[in-house]
Amino acid sequence: MEKQVREAVVSPALPVITLLYLIAVLSVPLTAPQKLIWLAAYPIINGEIAGTGYLKILLDSLWLLPILIFIGIFNPIIDTKPAFYVGNVLISQGWVSFTSILLRGLLSFQALILMVEEIGFLDIFSLMRRIGVPKVMCQQLLLTYRYISVIIEEVIIMKRARASRGYGRKSYPLKFWGMFVGQLMVRSTERAKRIHAAMLARGFNGVLPLGKNYKWSGRTLLHFLIWISFITFLRFFDFSNLIVNIR
Repeated sequence: MEKQVREAVVSPALPVITLLYLIAVLSVPLTAPQKLIWLAAYPIINGEIAGTGYLKILLDSLWLLPILIFIGIFNPIIDTKPAFYVGNVLISQGWVSFTSILLRGLLSFQALILMVEEIGFLDIFSLMRRIGVPKVMCQQLLLTYRYISVIIEEVIIMKRARASRGYGRKSYPLKFWGMFVGQLMVRSTERAKRIHAAMLARGFNGVLPLGKNYKWSGRTLLHFLIWISFITFLRFFDFSNLIVNIR
């Protein structure tokens, strides 16, 4: 019962809160990673309140880390202007911007994970439709999310077939992998046709039905205002300067 009450309160506001949080995170200058550290309070606090746990959210977001490293790895090489010293070690502007890129990416992805964990992808799709996002875009996102498992299933079947006929062979030439991808595309297309035929047989008319119709209540508005005020405060108030001044 308590979970249902929280879902009814949080769900209508959470996509808007997440959008504004992403704007706050991505608007922080690359030269101010200390502000991003304070903005991490949102996924930490909200993750614990929701019962998901921030540790799970953090671990789920780490697979994005190699992509972020690839994006920013050349910054320390290109931008060698001095930023500050840690003892006798010079930290360049490139390392500062590299750190900002990592924090930006991880925090943004964690906010999205938290939103999906709290209200589910189907409800996110419904809320996007209700706020005016084009239905074609919403349906493509939903069907991609829903049927990505179909492609994974086909890959597993083909992998098992290859292993059963490979007699223990581990490596294959590039030509083989080209054939493998081609066969996967053919099998996926045929599977998609069967799924589409099944949807038509069940009355699909080109528009997916909406999910729950959440309404804004007084508690939802209060929840929204608290989080927006908190995020805005963290974005524009630099606690690091306050700590330095106290010291």
